[in-house]
Amino acid sequence: MVDEYSLPRVFIAIFIFGLLVTGCEKDTAGNTVKVLADNPDIEWPLHGRDESEQRFSPLTKINDKNVMDLGLEWSYQMGTYRGLEATPIVVGGRMYVSGNWGVVHALDAASGEKLWTFNPEVPGHWGRYGCCDVVNRGVAVWQDKVFVASFDGRLFALDINTGKPLWEVDTIGKQSPYTITGAPRVVKGRVLIGNGGAEYGVRGYISAYDAQDGALVWRFYTVPGDPSLPFEQPELRMAAETWSGTEWWKIGAGGTVWDSMTYDADNDLLYFGVGNGSPWPRAIRSPGGGDNLFLSSIVAVRPDTGEYVWHYQTTPGDSLDFTATQHMILADMTLKGEVRKVLMQAPKNGFFYVLDRITGELLSAEKYVAVNWADHIDVDTGRPVKTKSYGAESEIVLPSPAGGHNWQPMAYSPETNLVYIPTRDLTGLFALSSEWIETGSLTHKPGWWNIGLDWKAFTDLAESTDLDTLPISHGYLKAWDPVAQKAIWSFQHSNAWNGGVLATAGNLVFQGAGDGIFRAHQADTGDILWSANIMTGMIAPPVTYSIDGEQYIAILAGWGGSAISAGDARTSAAAKYGNYGRLLTFKLGGSKPLPVLPERNLPVEVVEPREFEEEDIRAGALVYMEHCSVCHGSVAVSSGVLPDLRKMSAGVRSQFKKIVLEGQREALGMPNFSDLLSEKDVGNVYQYLLYRAQKLSIEQLKGPDSEVAL
Repeated sequence: MVDEYSLPRVFIAIFIFGLLVTGCEKDTAGNTVKVLADNPDIEWPLHGRDESEQRFSPLTKINDKNVMDLGLEWSYQMGTYRGLEATPIVVGGRMYVSGNWGVVHALDAASGEKLWTFNPEVPGHWGRYGCCDVVNRGVAVWQDKVFVASFDGRLFALDINTGKPLWEVDTIGKQSPYTITGAPRVVKGRVLIGNGGAEYGVRGYISAYDAQDGALVWRFYTVPGDPSLPFEQPELRMAAETWSGTEWWKIGAGGTVWDSMTYDADNDLLYFGVGNGSPWPRAIRSPGGGDNLFLSSIVAVRPDTGEYVWHYQTTPGDSLDFTATQHMILADMTLKGEVRKVLMQAPKNGFFYVLDRITGELLSAEKYVAVNWADHIDVDTGRPVKTKSYGAESEIVLPSPAGGHNWQPMAYSPETNLVYIPTRDLTGLFALSSEWIETGSLTHKPGWWNIGLDWKAFTDLAESTDLDTLPISHGYLKAWDPVAQKAIWSFQHSNAWNGGVLATAGNLVFQGAGDGIFRAHQADTGDILWSANIMTGMIAPPVTYSIDGEQYIAILAGWGGSAISAGDARTSAAAKYGNYGRLLTFKLGGSKPLPVLPERNLPVEVVEPREFEEEDIRAGALVYMEHCSVCHGSVAVSSGVLPDLRKMSAGVRSQFKKIVLEGQREALGMPNFSDLLSEKDVGNVYQYLLYRAQKLSIEQLKGPDSEVAL
């Protein structure tokens, strides 16, 4: 048994994006590999299957009449306990699969046999720069190359037959704390890639590289730099006029392009989504007000040159981490009797947008989840009518910064004319940094979160919350009518964090969930027609493809990749069974048994009961909340993905300071925090964890009539 603290550094994962290769080729064993360029409908060659990113397959062999006969055909061990988010890409009978850090595996898509692997060898310390774990959402395939971006910002072109690197380029100039978790796209011979890191204080951009040799073709910056210097592109002069009051460029400003991109071949337009500001509150980064372009925007450019065409900003002057990096879908749709070429997005802010994709004109926008930050979107101006200003006062926010919909891809069926959205109802807290309120400045911490919120307020809220009485937050699969702008049906999950969506012409919608259940719904009614208990949570989207007349459904199982709350541990498969990453592939009549995992029962090693100083515990709780909770869970309750620090072994406890301050387990992805934390800080965190462990131990030991209390 692998100790859960010994998390493997190499994580192998899922499927990815690509264009078709023509002709035939040889695999590494010398066998001929068919490349079915004449029938792309039976494969999954691009990130969203086709350039529209509808995630809809015309395959019908698996349908609403026979899906109950679906069974496991093969599975592949991914070698990780952490989040797996990639989209399976299937080209020429092969799968090209990326996982944690940007590791890639090539598999036979019919049998699951491994063909080759590639490991970018990311230094373990880079893990500290990820807001949401060391995940990777996929690769791109074009001609004879597989493209993948590593977590530390390098872009690789790999030989499609061997996985050997053909070229490598550093897209971030070795600048921490940039990261890449998104899947590249290939458009007209250009490899497109963005990056992440807005929470840490970076300046966002998207880059285009020549697919043949990796030469930089163009770069589009999403926020202006120092206005005393020449602007890198003309539209940044316009953007700079929407920023004011402080030297925003010194603290990064944010605007990272960390996920969605979509190409419209009919109109030769590339669309990409832009993320949040750095820091989050506009009051800090632009105290004079302004929209702060191009934060929280959809931007359209020419893919050959990066020339700006139009933009639409979903949340002007965003202060709530309401990114517009969520999945975008292109479709032709009849609105008010006229066929319109539209772009659809359900960004974090809770409104579902339908835009004219040629001009960027807003056609409609309605709430798809509960929203309290704005009353509605004015269709004439395209702007939200806000209900709150989010200044010095603490405010409850709906949706939370996690969003009504996050990165998990939605799907659109042109047969039902419905969009299937993985949504969630989560409440957030906005609390402006007390340092900013008191001094008018914010201490920048290189290499750590610089979001400009008050960690003390979050700590006080978490520590005063009784988890046993905290309502369970739920996620939903919603079938949304984009014309009528309303939900047609909705399915409630037992967990808030669930997977992306696949729709098929078999009148089916597939989605995996955080509780470990993989389901097939009837697309027009939402009825559950089939389910399988994977016993591992899913957050990645499934795909479907056909080989030799057999249709397959494939999905990565491996929950995580986000700051999942302690409350989710009550319903997650990760907390119940562990989080063993696997790739699972099903077909009609598949007869392989699903794995049966034992329930987790990690005991608390009881130490000598002792009294704790309240001052020390509060100090430790504050340090823990700011620096540890994102990975290990608020109030030290793990979601099951990463170690629950209340349950540290005696060996880990004896090495605690070396692990945190000397990087003893850095190669395994546990960062060194010596530049941020003092020995006193670490000592306080340690005491806090012992306090939490003792509290858990007493809770487990006392019976229903016990009078034992802390």
